[in-house]
Amino acid sequence: MKLNWGTAVVIAFILFISFIMYFVIAMNTDKSLDHDLVNDNYYKQELEYQNDINKEKNAKTLASKLTWEKTPEGMQIHFPKELDYKTIKGQVFLYRPSNKQLDFNTTILLSNHTLLIPDNRLLDGRWNLKIDWSYNNNNYMFKDQIQY
Repeated sequence: MKLNWGTAVVIAFILFISFIMYFVIAMNTDKSLDHDLVNDNYYKQELEYQNDINKEKNAKTLASKLTWEKTPEGMQIHFPKELDYKTIKGQVFLYRPSNKQLDFNTTILLSNHTLLIPDNRLLDGRWNLKIDWSYNNNNYMFKDQIQY
């Protein structure tokens, strides 16, 4: 059977459109290609960004800095020794960029200057650590990208 050039062009267009449609459908249905937003309420978070900057500046004025370390029991967060640990209040947020289901936050409840986050809550890999805390009506924030 002999094809003229008009029929060949139509067949080429149909094949090209089919090829494009296949990739559009494959990309929309493949769950391994889903990427969550960093935060569901990112507009609200953007409005509060200046407050976060002020809190980070306050944290930099402290004589000793907040630190963390990985131990066999889990992640230990060390608050400055010059502060009275009984009046430190706040939240610790751990965000896992690769999996939204692993994100969690915990309230800061201290019995000494160290907060322990158990090892069973943390998988090895990259985490975004955000500690939002207050002491004597002053607000502080510590942010870090950590490799646990």
